[in-house]
Amino acid sequence: GPLSERRLMDVRLGELPAWLATCDFSPRGLLGGVQKAWNSYYDKYINVKRGGPAGISMLLAGYCLLSYGWNYQHISK
Repeated sequence: GPLSERRLMDVRLGELPAWLATCDFSPRGLLGGVQKAWNSYYDKYINVKRGGPAGISMLLAGYCLLSYGWNYQHISK
């Protein structure tokens, strides 16, 4: 398909600058990208028929690591 409709993982390294030039970096475009990523994560890990706590625990572990990274200087003193 056209370069602008491909996902990031389907773009070859040589096509990356052209693919980035077709991306929408406006606030509405960035918000749409975040929403698309969240929907994809939700459908893959949380909204499954036989799912366990893996999706939510991955989200919680990511939050813990992120908050630890933000507060590292306060914790290390």
